[in-house]
Amino acid sequence: MNKDERKEGVSEDNSSARNRNEEAQGNQALSQIERRRQIYATFGYNIEKEREAVIQVAGELSGRILEAGTGKGHFAAALASRGHRLVSFDISEEQLEIARENLASRGLAHLVELRKEDGERLSFPDSSFDLIFSVNMVHHLENPWKVISELIRVLAPGGKLVISDFSQEGLEMMDKVHRLEGGKHEVGPAGLDQVEEFLKGKGFQVERSSTRFQVTLVAVRK
Repeated sequence: MNKDERKEGVSEDNSSARNRNEEAQGNQALSQIERRRQIYATFGYNIEKEREAVIQVAGELSGRILEAGTGKGHFAAALASRGHRLVSFDISEEQLEIARENLASRGLAHLVELRKEDGERLSFPDSSFDLIFSVNMVHHLENPWKVISELIRVLAPGGKLVISDFSQEGLEMMDKVHRLEGGKHEVGPAGLDQVEEFLKGKGFQVERSSTRFQVTLVAVRK
């Protein structure tokens, strides 16, 4: 074996090792998702049903769709499984990688464009999207008003903004889930009551609906 062949062999070995490592990480992420789903079930929380409830109250889904806060890709998967194409962003590359694995495992990756974006400074032009979803993101935000203002900026005239987050019981449930996993569930300064008032102050008509664990605001400009 000559020098070049040895280098090529090392390169192929490194590439194979990288691929195996990425596959192992992907499998671990999917296992974590399944474990979390099982924990949710012990509290009576069905993540798929809650996502479906948000989609139902959103009404007609059409035009250019954006999801703010990809997380692990659950809501993006719920939309894509209905045949919708969408753009979904998150500030965390780690979360986006988990979402990629989640979507790929369901054969839905081709329907979702995942983007790394800072919600306070989105790269999208004004009026880029007809329908924007934000599910279980608001309680994570240190400055929700900047993020929501950016979502309003990229929402097209006549568009619809759907913001959903945990109810008080939902937040208490998430606290317990995180404690079981040895962590802590951080909650930001604003809840959906304040978000609703903020949207109304920006000229939106807001309809509110609730399930046991979830509150959803559907906002359209008057």
